Amino acid sequence: MKAKNLIVSFSVLMIAWLLLNWTLDPLIVAIGIGLSLLISVLFCSKCTVFEGIKLGPKAFAYTFVYILVFIRELIKANMDVTKRVLTPGLNIEPGIVKIKTNLKSKMARLILANSITLTPGTFTIHVEGEYFYIHWISTEAVDIEEATQKIANTFENILKELYE
Repeated sequence: MKAKNLIVSFSVLMIAWLLLNWTLDPLIVAIGIGLSLLISVLFCSKCTVFEGIKLGPKAFAYTFVYILVFIRELIKANMDVTKRVLTPGLNIEPGIVKIKTNLKSKMARLILANSITLTPGTFTIHVEGEYFYIHWISTEAVDIEEATQKIANTFENILKELYE
């Protein structure tokens, strides 16, 4: 078992525990530590999803930047979808586009696919090798490179710094 996988899985589980309980009561924290450690040891012995993750100050800084960029893109997409809902005559051309990612890390690709899905107006429907198939509320580009630029590049550039 790799120590890094254990540390990352323990940290993720502990943060989730603290957020779900929303208390720093010593008993609750102790239970969270015990459960997080037990789950990490039992289920992460063959865990490979965290292998590409970088730990260190630069990674934490890029994580913070990624969260800010994601929030910005989320707000932009919400405003776009709201405009489309409130303007019935607006031409909407939904479709499925193919984008290409250069990310190699499993975790980076997972985060990219989920970030695309969580952004209103886009939905990752299939991943095949280096290609993602995205349902887009208003297909603005059908060319792979242009669609990749519009949908994924903002996220992908930061994820490269975190995972590759």
